[in-house]
Parts: sequence; structure tokens; C-alpha cells
Amino acid sequence: MKTITLRLLAVATALLALTASAEIHAGYYNSLDGLSGQALKDAIHNLTLKHTVFTYSSIWGYFRYTDARADDASKVWDMYSNGTFYFNGTYAASGMNKEHSFPKSWWGGGTNVGEYPSYTDINHLYPSESEANLAKSNWPLGEVSKATFDNGSCLVGTPETGQGGGANTVFEPADEYKGDFARTYFYMACCYQHYTWKYTYMLSNSDWKTLSDWAANLLCRWARADAVSDKETTRNDAVQQYQNNRNPFIDFPQLFEYIWGTKQGEVFYINEQGVDVPDTSGDPVLVAPTQNTVLDFGEVALGKSIDYVVYVKGEHLSSALSLMLYKYDYEMFSISVSSIDRVTANSADGYALTITYTPTAVGEHTARLLIFDGGITGSVGIELNARCLEAPTLTALTATAPTDITDNTFTANWDAANEEVDYYVLTRTTYDTEGNVVDVQTYTTDDANTTSMAFNDRNKQYTYTYMVQSYRLGYLSPESNVITLDASGISGVYANKPVSILSGDGFFTVKCDESLGAAVVYDLAGRVVAQVADLRSDATIYLPKGIYILRTSSSRLSTKVVVY
Repeated sequence: MKTITLRLLAVATALLALTASAEIHAGYYNSLDGLSGQALKDAIHNLTLKHTVFTYSSIWGYFRYTDARADDASKVWDMYSNGTFYFNGTYAASGMNKEHSFPKSWWGGGTNVGEYPSYTDINHLYPSESEANLAKSNWPLGEVSKATFDNGSCLVGTPETGQGGGANTVFEPADEYKGDFARTYFYMACCYQHYTWKYTYMLSNSDWKTLSDWAANLLCRWARADAVSDKETTRNDAVQQYQNNRNPFIDFPQLFEYIWGTKQGEVFYINEQGVDVPDTSGDPVLVAPTQNTVLDFGEVALGKSIDYVVYVKGEHLSSALSLMLYKYDYEMFSISVSSIDRVTANSADGYALTITYTPTAVGEHTARLLIFDGGITGSVGIELNARCLEAPTLTALTATAPTDITDNTFTANWDAANEEVDYYVLTRTTYDTEGNVVDVQTYTTDDANTTSMAFNDRNKQYTYTYMVQSYRLGYLSPESNVITLDASGISGVYANKPVSILSGDGFFTVKCDESLGAAVVYDLAGRVVAQVADLRSDATIYLPKGIYILRTSSSRLSTKVVVY
């Protein structure tokens, strides 16, 4: 144990030193030069989207280096409160959440990072004091005329006239951070412009600018009033060191004006921005990843594996790039290829290199990936860090009655897990007045500090059910009891499900003590995909791979079914 501790200390010390020395890497912004309008915004999208995508469990490991106070690296830099918080080990900070400053519910709450890399993009993830995070909810940014929450730093409440985009509540950060949030939103509006937005308080699904007019005007005003700070530039360098992309609106403080502001329609030239960007001058160079990039795989359970995708991109490479793993525990890691041809590496997207961590023993593991040849001078090294733990044992949670019930809102609640978990997963099912499934949505909390979830889209004529599970290191707990909320209020708190399901390859089998009567199976769009007149134990229903909802005439509860 002493050897492991010393090694981790050395890695942590190296990470701090590396963060301080990071800078814009040569050739990174070449694709933006000489463009204007939509073409410029599209180029920002293409540039920023291809980045290393983290696991959710590893985020605090990166926060230690992206969001530590400049005066004391043990303290968390919190833009949501005036409180003082300390990093508690590698993967936590007591009393704080991992906050999606750009709410994840706006893109539908998707957490599959293969489809939604925004879920773990640390360009918009920040540590937040938990009460402020809860009060902020998924409300848009804005200026508050009447506060319902005020912690001396940020406000939540009624928006000023013309703001909110239809929401009756907005979140207003402190003046010193309004530019930070504005530049974060500019980044998100470009990097993820291809998303279809579920909530459009500040967004548009039909305009290439992505931001609605009122939102763009507000954010431009905030960006002008609160200039780029040392905190932002230092954080931007750290993000590059780990995620291998940057927020260009921090590097070029006037860039937003060319898309949403006073310079719309004008051509953006890098050499007119007064920013020192290294010139490649035609020499072979590796644009990404940069020297001493650090990949933290976070915590992984023994018996599981995890992939990271790193985009390897060069300019003017004269031959193929070579790759190799070495040092320490390199046998715990693997890479998808050992060489990348120069044409692919020189392309706009580069090559998506998969690095896999497959631990064979519990403990801390480190290795190094070396990229060389291609005509570049020397080599580029990437640090790989991971931690393997025993597989967790998770028990079923207890969901409790909803609170704060109005015609438009309710808050789902549950008891905290008895064991350590990463976060909670809530499944909400919506039924119309005829009892048909209207919608099934899965939501996740930011971490394990939250045991409630507020909804502001209730239709009082509909019936809602919810159940909760805990998540830890790739494992989900058994499903909780199901809570039902109908038009008249809480109609039942059920402790047991009437049926159990055994899922297989293209089918599921029902297990029950007695006949369940007529049964209907719905897909997640609410369409009927199977019907059984009298559902009994050992009945098998064949369906394509997917998630379904089973309802029976003998119970008001629904059962989620997964077909592999």
C-alpha cells in the first residue's frame, strides 16, 4: 500500500505541474481562419466535438486539476456559492455536486456518452454546492427580478421581463462569473449544435445559431461585461490537458461577436485577434493529443472493462504514426491499433483511437501511451491512470411519496442507499387517461448526494409512476418499489411488483405465482408490440432487442422489460 500511495502522489504532483504549463497547441485553430457566419460556427462544432470522452465516475478526478483554487489546491473553486469546500480524496468533495451548467435535461437527459458526449464534457461540468445545484434545477440563465433562492452568490427566481423563454424561473450567477457561464453556453451551442433540444428555453431547433434571440442578447451582454479571467484561461489549459479540446470563446474573447454579436457576417481571421497561437509553418506536428495528456479511467469494478476514445490528429505528417504502451501496469491496458496511416491522421477528424482498461487485479494502475514517427520531432506521451475495485453488492432502494405536487410539478423522492453508490437512476412512466403508456424516461442524478428529483412538466390529467435504482461501477441495484401519482394525487405506494422477468437473446420469459390476466407490451414510443389474452408463468414473448413496458389487467403497476 505504501508503494501505491507514493506513486499516486507523484502522479498528482506531475498533473499539477503539467496543467500550469499547457498552452494552445500548434495548428489547433487553423480550421476557423477566414470563415464567417454559419461556416464559422460549423467549423467550431467540427473542431470541438472530436474530443476525449470521460466516464462519469472519473469527473472528480479531473475537477481536482480543473477546478482547484489558485491560492490553495486543496479547495474547490465553486461558482455557485461563497462556501469553502475541500477535495475529499480523489473522487469526491463533501457537500458538492457535479453540476451540468448546461442542463442535461435540455437534450433529453441522455447519459450514453457514445451518443451524448455532452454528459461528461468538463467544458460545461463544474463543481457546485449541492443546495444551489438543487435550486438551479434545469432553469435557464437570466436576471432575477424576485428571488426565491439567494445564497449570497447566485439567485433563483422570477425573470426580468423578456427573459426566461417561457420559463417562470431563471438562474442568475454572481456578476464575476456571468462571463464564464456565457462563454460556456457559447461553446455548448456550437459543440452540440446537432442535438435536438427537448427544452428550448434558450435554444432553437430551427435556427443555425442554436441560441434564441433573447438568450444570445443576454449572453453577449454578460460576456462583454465580464471579461475572460485567469481562472478561465487556466481551466481551459487544464481541459486541453485531459479532454484534448478547448473552449475557443475563452481563447478568442471576441469570437462570439462574429456569430451572435456586433460582428455578424464579418470574416474571422486568427491573426487579427491579438492572440499568440503557435504557427506550424508546414512542419509535421501532432495537434492532438498533446504532450503529457492525462487520461483518468476512474474507478472500475473487477471483471469489467472500460474504453476511452482519443482523437489522434496531425498536420503535415510525412509518414504513419506509431503507438505503443509501456511502463508500470501497461498489460492492464490495450489499444485498438499500433500505427495510424498519415492520410487518416492528417484528416480533419483525425483517427479515433480506442484505449481499453481491463484490470486483472484490484488496485491502482498506471501506464503510458507513446505516439511517435510521422515526421514529428521526438514523441508525445499520454499518462493512463485507473483504479480497480471489487464488484459492488447493491440492495434495492425504497422510493417514497412525491412532494411539492401542483398542477404542473411534483418531486420524486427516495431513501438514500445503505452502501456507497455513484448516483441514482429514476425511471418515470407516463400514462394517459385511458391507461396507455405515453412516455418512459430514465433520469440520473449528478451524484449520490441527491435523493429527490423535481419535475416541472406534470400534466394533471395523466398518471405517473416512478421507481429508483442505484448505480455503482457499471452495476445497477434491483428495482425499487413503484410510486404512483394520478390525477387525484398519490394513489398508491406499492412494495412489490406482481411479476418478475427473465430476459434473453430476443425474448423475455414471465415468472409469476398466478395468472396475470390480459397483458399488453408497449415500446418506448407507446406503441403496442405484443398482446397476450391470459399471461401465466413461463410464458415467453419474442421481441427485437430493446426496452419495453409490460402492463397486465391484474395490476396498476407496469414492468420494465429489457430484451438483449
